Amino acid sequence: MSDTYGITIERAAAHIPAPELPYRPPVPRDPAALPIGLIGCGGITQSHLTAYRHAGFSVVALASRSVERAEARRVEFFPEAEVFTDWRALLARDDIRVVDISTHPDVRPPIVAAALRAGKHVLSQKPFALDLPTGAQLVALADELNLRLAVNQNGRWAPHFAWMREAIRADLIGPISTVDFAVHWDHHWICGSPFEELHHLILADFAIHWFDIAACFFGERAPRRVFAAAARSRSQRARPPFLAHACVEFDDGQATFAFNADTPYGHQDRTTIVGARGALHSAGPGLLDQHVTLHTAAGIASPELTGTWFREGFIGTMAELLCAIEESRDPLNSARANLRSLALSHAAVQSADRGEAVDVE
Repeated sequence: MSDTYGITIERAAAHIPAPELPYRPPVPRDPAALPIGLIGCGGITQSHLTAYRHAGFSVVALASRSVERAEARRVEFFPEAEVFTDWRALLARDDIRVVDISTHPDVRPPIVAAALRAGKHVLSQKPFALDLPTGAQLVALADELNLRLAVNQNGRWAPHFAWMREAIRADLIGPISTVDFAVHWDHHWICGSPFEELHHLILADFAIHWFDIAACFFGERAPRRVFAAAARSRSQRARPPFLAHACVEFDDGQATFAFNADTPYGHQDRTTIVGARGALHSAGPGLLDQHVTLHTAAGIASPELTGTWFREGFIGTMAELLCAIEESRDPLNSARANLRSLALSHAAVQSADRGEAVDVE
């Protein structure tokens, strides 16, 4: 490197083979022994069921208030599944071991609690609770009943995030100091949907994936404070603020987040992680198309990743839960771990409303 007037110029580095890392979703020993019931058959469940069918999981029942929607999902994905209009009837089936709960957030916690009391392991769509005390109560209930409660934080198994996560775990870049995210996309699909009623849609719903992956990258290092803000862009049509940013202080580190959901052209999604002995970069036009590079003293490595967020991500969350059940351990995406991500999201919303930094408790 050369340094002129404080500007460091990095010389061209050699390209080296990318290390093999276990970034792919885990594989359960016997998924057929863990039959799954799905509660809620809304739009996102098409991604759930596409992933489950591809992975060979056993979905035996579907529940929805709309019998037409549940029947359509059954015909398209799992023709042998039984359809219910009352989720309680699904929980009454003794053979169902795992329940995937994909209802709207406001009705989700009571269903999670009922499923646990029925003796089912649970994968909940995020957020699994709308407030931290309720989340803590659900975690305690799962512990009391010796059941696994996981959250569908599927970003953890998006190929680019998963490879970066494993690179950090393998200590390829040393202790990390900063994680920076910049996401520019068009979120106007929510116009006219219930999502448009959520004022802090970006910080409370969308950004929770990035808060979660930041917490995952920093591991046991606790978040301390959050400063966040949100605003409307001049051109957006949706009601919630489509511009948001946040900064999270961790022990000896920092994560920054920048979101622009009103980007009609030139979509871009970038992640940079800096460690004491290297850096990781990921960039691409969107969530499903990312190119990762590893920079160290040895050179630059670019892994050839397979899969996409909206298949491997959904496979990963359920597969990790099934493996955790088989191995009698907590899943990586446990609700207990997700309480930290939920706290970051809540602190960001409070900070945006107050206009000041908020402690993460």
